[in-house]
Amino acid sequence: MTESKKDFYGLGIAPGILEVITNKLNFKIPTPIQERSIPILIEGKDLMGVAQTGTGKTLAFGIPLIQRVLQGMGNGLVIVPTRELALQIDETLRKIGTPLSLRTAVIIGGESISKQIRDLHRNPQIIIGTPGRILDHLEQKTLTLQKVGVLVLDEADRILDMGFAPQLQRILFILPRNRQTMLFSATMPEQIINIAKTYMRLPVRVEIARSGTTVKDVTQELFFVKREEKPRLLEKVLQDYRGSVLVFCRTKYSAKKITALVRALGHKSIEMHGNRSLNQRKDALEGFKTGRYRVLIATDIAARGIDVTNIELVLNYDLPENAEDYVHRIGRTARAGITGHAISFAEPNQKGDVHSIERLIRGTLPISKTPTLPPPMPSKFKVDKLEEKFDPRKQKRKFHPRDRKKKFHGKRPYSNSSLFRKRR
Repeated sequence: MTESKKDFYGLGIAPGILEVITNKLNFKIPTPIQERSIPILIEGKDLMGVAQTGTGKTLAFGIPLIQRVLQGMGNGLVIVPTRELALQIDETLRKIGTPLSLRTAVIIGGESISKQIRDLHRNPQIIIGTPGRILDHLEQKTLTLQKVGVLVLDEADRILDMGFAPQLQRILFILPRNRQTMLFSATMPEQIINIAKTYMRLPVRVEIARSGTTVKDVTQELFFVKREEKPRLLEKVLQDYRGSVLVFCRTKYSAKKITALVRALGHKSIEMHGNRSLNQRKDALEGFKTGRYRVLIATDIAARGIDVTNIELVLNYDLPENAEDYVHRIGRTARAGITGHAISFAEPNQKGDVHSIERLIRGTLPISKTPTLPPPMPSKFKVDKLEEKFDPRKQKRKFHPRDRKKKFHGKRPYSNSSLFRKRR
C-alpha cells in the first residue's frame, strides 16, 4: 500500500469543498479508504469499497457524491439499512454541503410521510433513505428516480441481511442505467458480488482490510459464564469501567430487561431497539452521546447505525447470531484512532459460536478467568423475573369476565342455556 498523503490536497476535491473540509470541519488527514476511493469516485467510476467499520467510509463516498451532484451530474440517492444510519449520513453530508447550498432529504420509516413529501417538493439534490420507505414514496408517486445520476449503497451486506433484497432489486430496476454506483460494505458476501456484476459497470474494488478484519485499536476479552451469572458479571464489569458502555443483546425483550437491571444497579441507562419509536431512538442516541446516559443497551440495530466516538467499552451480553455482526459490534469502540475494549459473555454451550467468530476474524478471543462476582441481587431484580415483566409472551393473561366458567355437576345444562348463548 502506498504511503498515506499528509492532507486532502491532490485527491481531486474541488476548492470550495476542500475549504469546508479542512478549515471549517478541521479534517486534515484522509483515512486509507478515503485516500484510495475519493480520486476514483470523482472521476465518475463505479466502485466497491471494503473497509472495516469506523474507518471513515461516509466521507469516502460523501465528498465525491457532493462534488458530482454540484457539478450537475444528476441527483444523488443513498440507500442504507437503518434509520439511524440514514440520519447520521444526512448530518455528515449537511456539514459539508450546507455552506455550498446543498439540499438533502431523509425518507425513512417512523417519521411522518407528509413531512417527507414536503421535503421532496423542495427538490433535494441528495436523498437518503431506507428501501421500504423509498418504495412507499415511489408507489405514491411522491418520488421519482429518473434524475438520479449517483447511487450509493452503504452497508450493503446489512441491507441484504435485514431482508431488503427484493425491495433493493425493485429500486435498482427503476433507476437510470446511465449512473455512477458506489457500493460500500464491511464484508463482501457472494450476494454483494452478484449485485455488482448485475447493476454496476466495471467497478473498481478498493479493499483496505480483508472481510472480517476487526479494528486494530480494540482489545478483546471473552468470559465463559453461566446464564444465571451474567447479571452479576455485568454488575462487576460496570463497576470496573467508569466510561461510556454500549451493551449488545440479541432481542428487544432482553434489551428491556437488561435496561431495568442496569437502572436498578444505579447506572443511568437507556434502551434502543426496533420497538422504540424513531424519536425515542433519537433521544437514546443523543443522550448517550452527551453523557445523559452512561450505558446504552441495544440490539444489532445499533451495530452499524451509530457513530459515537470515545465509547470506552462494548459489551456483548449475548453473542450475535451471525459472526459478521461481532465485527460490527466491537467496531463501535476504538473509532477514529482512539483505543477501546470489547468484552463478550459466552455460555458454556456456545463454544461453536465462539469458534465461528474466531474463524471469521482469523484470530483467537482471549479467555479471561471469571472474577469474584458481587453477591446475588434481590429476586425482584433478577433478569429472569424482569423477562416475565417485559416479554408479553411470558406474561400471564389478565382475568376477563368472559373467562369466568361455571362448574357443572351431574347433567350438562340445556344447550339453550344463557351460559352458552353467543354474545351479540
